[in-house]
Amino acid sequence: MDETTKGWLNGFVGVAIFSGSLPATRVAVQDFDPVFVTVARAAIAGLLALAVLLALRVPRPSMRDLGSLVLVALGIVVGFPLFSAMALRTITSAHSLVFIGLLPLATALFGTVRGGERPSPAFWGFAILGAAGVAGFALSQDLTASLGADLLMLAAIIACGFGYAEGAGLARRLGDWQLICWVLVVSLPVSLPLCVVLQPADWSGIGWPAWLGLGYVAVFSMLVGFVFWYRGLALGGIAAVGQLQLLQPFLGLMLAAALLGEAVTWPMLAVTVLVVACVAGAKRHAAPRAQA
Repeated sequence: MDETTKGWLNGFVGVAIFSGSLPATRVAVQDFDPVFVTVARAAIAGLLALAVLLALRVPRPSMRDLGSLVLVALGIVVGFPLFSAMALRTITSAHSLVFIGLLPLATALFGTVRGGERPSPAFWGFAILGAAGVAGFALSQDLTASLGADLLMLAAIIACGFGYAEGAGLARRLGDWQLICWVLVVSLPVSLPLCVVLQPADWSGIGWPAWLGLGYVAVFSMLVGFVFWYRGLALGGIAAVGQLQLLQPFLGLMLAAALLGEAVTWPMLAVTVLVVACVAGAKRHAAPRAQA
């Protein structure tokens, strides 16, 4: 199996794990404050990452990588979790998930700027078509949300795309799972104290679904999923493997249907077929990675 194929397989596993993030966050913020969910997921994952790094005696990254680690943390540890959790206080998980269809374009754009990649025009055509399909699906749904929540989701997408692209280059130097571990550890001096300060005054009102939601986003969304995802981006290319994110809204909607009782409609299935075709086309026309 060549590196590109391995990259796509790892990327798909990462996307499958991430697909449960927004439904799980939606459940968690019903009982927890969104800011607490953001810092708690980072703190829990950071402590687990620190334990792994110490147990395996992983060498520390160089000082030249510190700035990039902070930028990645701002995107995927702070930006996306915080903005999406705030949005999910007022919109459904189904509404939030369709915004994820814009994430491949954001990742590809930042990959072009930060990663030195130059995808072909055909690649961009498939990427834009896939994003347009997801946007059309969003507009066709009978979903209501405030403008503020929609803007928060757009901010979350921008932050996440930047963090993905910035982290992919580091993953080639530090290693895929080592990267996300170091990003979480760099965040610990902020996330852990804030987790203590912002903890709920009364824990008795927290239901078990909220605990399960917090546990999922802390262990899987914040740590395990990124191990596969950054490995995929590093092996297969930021822009190319990033198109797998087009599948995430629909995988997430299927989970939301099972966990939250939301209906899976035929328009969703129709757009899923279009998105899969766009992912296949983007993969075929993705150009080899250029040197930054």
